Amino acid sequence: MKLSAFHFDLPEELIAQHPAEYRDESRLMVLNRKEQTIEHKTFKDVINYFEDGDLMVLNNTKVFPARMYGNKEKTGARIEVFLLRELNAENRLWDVLVDPARKIRIGNKLFFGEDDSLVAEVIDNTTSRGRTLRFLYDGSYEEFRQKLEDLGETPIPKHIERDVEPEDEDRFQTIYAKEEGAVAAPTAGLHFSKHLMKRLEIKGVDFAELTLHIGLGTFNPVEVEDLSKHKMDSEKMSVSEDTCEIVNNAINTKRRVCAVGTTVMRAVESTVSSNGRLNPYTGWTNKFIFPPYEFSIANSMITNFHPSKSTLMMQVAAFAGYDFLMKAYEEAIKEGYKFSTYGDAMLII
Repeated sequence: MKLSAFHFDLPEELIAQHPAEYRDESRLMVLNRKEQTIEHKTFKDVINYFEDGDLMVLNNTKVFPARMYGNKEKTGARIEVFLLRELNAENRLWDVLVDPARKIRIGNKLFFGEDDSLVAEVIDNTTSRGRTLRFLYDGSYEEFRQKLEDLGETPIPKHIERDVEPEDEDRFQTIYAKEEGAVAAPTAGLHFSKHLMKRLEIKGVDFAELTLHIGLGTFNPVEVEDLSKHKMDSEKMSVSEDTCEIVNNAINTKRRVCAVGTTVMRAVESTVSSNGRLNPYTGWTNKFIFPPYEFSIANSMITNFHPSKSTLMMQVAAFAGYDFLMKAYEEAIKEGYKFSTYGDAMLII
């Protein structure tokens, strides 16, 4: 399929700037692929579509406060530094994005905190905005990581056109987040409240967890019309033997297996065996799913409403069916559903 097939016009007011007041009270559109029906519900109604023994697979990645602001030595210019990944713990080397990038060259120093208690030196250019920083800090590694935590802020994406607010620290994180390493939240999971998860548990719905650390590549625009030529950024992932056992057992007993989010779907499809079962894996994935695609593990999914021409939308189109998804998006716009990170949800069965 071509990139242009995934274009749609989204009114700006439908890009959610804040989360719903309560996690499980965002809206839910339910797509039934077999019946080709669309229902309008509230997210907590999701419980009505699952039975005892069904399985939800969750991404337990945890977002760290990746956005920092420093001042350039001599000029004092304010520079945004976005931490992408740690390259070397011992030498305190990090892969980052800087903005404005034209002002930041190899050898420059950046000072962080009101007391300049953290200093970083630029030691390499990686891309037009990418740099490698060496942080200079006298304390222990634990103290250094705590410093990054204290100086960083919640990395809400740029389509949320406002300053970070205190509620973002909690709401830009799933309630089951455990493994730190993501710079963006697995948004489908943001709709789950403790109360809803408890109700699902009481009903007999099982949960399995995996980890995929979401990088900024998830927001990278696709710039080629031929989708087969698009390269995804690699992201770190891990699927344990325990999770494989739970998932494979659900497949063998013909239960509903629900991927909570596009990241879960990418992770399970990255480590599936030829007989359609899940394998343990720790490593990296750059899997790009777009129509047509044959899915092996999940037979249902929860996801948000995604931006035009995004890789996220393409994956959902592959699962729901392209025509059905385009019809659903058209209806979502007509009905005023909210899109993107803090937006509403979709269940595809």
